[in-house]
Amino acid sequence: MTAPVTALDLGRSAFTERRWSDALECLVRADSEGGLPPQDMELLASVAMLLGLNGDGVEYLSRAHDEHLTVGDPDSAARCAAWLVMFLMDMGEYARGSGWLAKAKRLVEGLGHPSAGEGYLLIPTGLGTLRGGDPEAGYGFFNRALEIGESLGEKDLQAMGRLGVGTSRLALGYPEEGLQLLDEVMVSVTAGEVSPIPTGIIYCAVLGSCRLAQDVGRAQEWTAALERWCGERPDMVMFGAQCQAFRAELLILHGAWDEALAVARAAEGRIRKGDPDATFGAWYQEGEVFRLRGQWEEAEQAFKNASETGFEPEPGLALLRLAAGKTAEAKARIHRAAAGADPANRRRLLPAVVEIDLQSGDLAAARTALDELAGWLNPRSRPLEVALAAQAEAAVLLAEGEGERALGAARRAWRLWYTLEAPFHAAAARVMAGRACAALGDADSAAMEFEAALADFADLGAAPAMAGVQALRGGQSGNKSLLSPRESEVLALIAAGHSNKSIARLLYLSEKTVARHVSNILAKLGVPSRAAATTYAFEHHLIP
Repeated sequence: MTAPVTALDLGRSAFTERRWSDALECLVRADSEGGLPPQDMELLASVAMLLGLNGDGVEYLSRAHDEHLTVGDPDSAARCAAWLVMFLMDMGEYARGSGWLAKAKRLVEGLGHPSAGEGYLLIPTGLGTLRGGDPEAGYGFFNRALEIGESLGEKDLQAMGRLGVGTSRLALGYPEEGLQLLDEVMVSVTAGEVSPIPTGIIYCAVLGSCRLAQDVGRAQEWTAALERWCGERPDMVMFGAQCQAFRAELLILHGAWDEALAVARAAEGRIRKGDPDATFGAWYQEGEVFRLRGQWEEAEQAFKNASETGFEPEPGLALLRLAAGKTAEAKARIHRAAAGADPANRRRLLPAVVEIDLQSGDLAAARTALDELAGWLNPRSRPLEVALAAQAEAAVLLAEGEGERALGAARRAWRLWYTLEAPFHAAAARVMAGRACAALGDADSAAMEFEAALADFADLGAAPAMAGVQALRGGQSGNKSLLSPRESEVLALIAAGHSNKSIARLLYLSEKTVARHVSNILAKLGVPSRAAATTYAFEHHLIP
């Protein structure tokens, strides 16, 4: 006769099958019916965390810690305490996290031998030093955790230790070594050797490292893998927002700005359900879309929201200040951020340093930043960082009066951006090429480059970039060619003071169609309002 299936059996089965909501229901029922063994209480804590129930997860993990002590397993209790430190610190509950850290240290010291608890305790310590700007010390802590994990055969600890080692090497300026270690971690993750919460942490940390290393290929590959992993667990909250935030950044690069905005907002929705880790990324990417479109107030608010996480929203906010004409503030912000950054983050900021220094008229500082940026390049450098360096080089060479060399650098940048399918950056490279042609006296080639860039910026709705190109073209009436015949009709009626409703009636169109035409006109002319479009149209002879 077979034994009846219990709620605990069902909960364990649901956990194995990644049915988190079912696992939570069954394990909670089993706990209410007679309590859970400490190992199963850890499962319940994991499920609660995965579902975004952070407070419940902390409570269950605290109980698991106590139960491990009750049954005489201080090593497992120390492991639970170490995870509590990481969770509480991540939730911003630093006092409680510090208390658990002290408790965990006492447990580890009382064991008298290397233990998994000791190894897990090194992870939050390493994270603290890494985030505090000391990646060398972080590397030491993570490496020791990895050694303990390998000696004890602890797969999760090995993965977390190797993740920390790779991230530290990346922060110390050794991207190839760091990325290879992270690839090794991902092999164990995708093979299913690592439990769910460390798996999610690793996915998100690796994607963040790909971003720092400007490795678009790896970022795309691992983002797709994270999206699949999250998609197989539809009720999971804990890592869904990070997935969306990383997707948003890639979508921005590839010019899918509407989709990027929708994805970032989806991440914000997940955050409100209990996933605070993605808060910065979601708000920052939303701010970037608004900045590129010239929606200054919305960008300002998004960057403000991002800054409330404790991270500086750079280079986005500095570039926003530059666009607003606040050059001195932009320069102060970007230099402060770069001075306080680790090598990997500093490399990410240097292209903006070059741009802002040039706009401020400090050519010597721009050249210094460019030389530093170029100094990081080697034959194994990734296309994105080579493209960024080439574009910055073109700008500095142009300011130095080296037109021919600037043109060569701009065209190298354009080819790389085209290969990366990055339309905004590719159009910006064409603008730089046009400026170089103009400096060399080749007006026809300059006009061709500007026209091509203007059309690409119009397709993206990049109003500030469009306005910049129009300024370079000197307000030529050629702007009219950007408007379709119907858009020209609509612009003339706007200038005559007609509302959308009136225009719809006069042209036998729906109001929705007129609204779309108006939106396209504003984007193509690079202006923020109907009144500005009217002024622009008369000043540039776009209407009779």
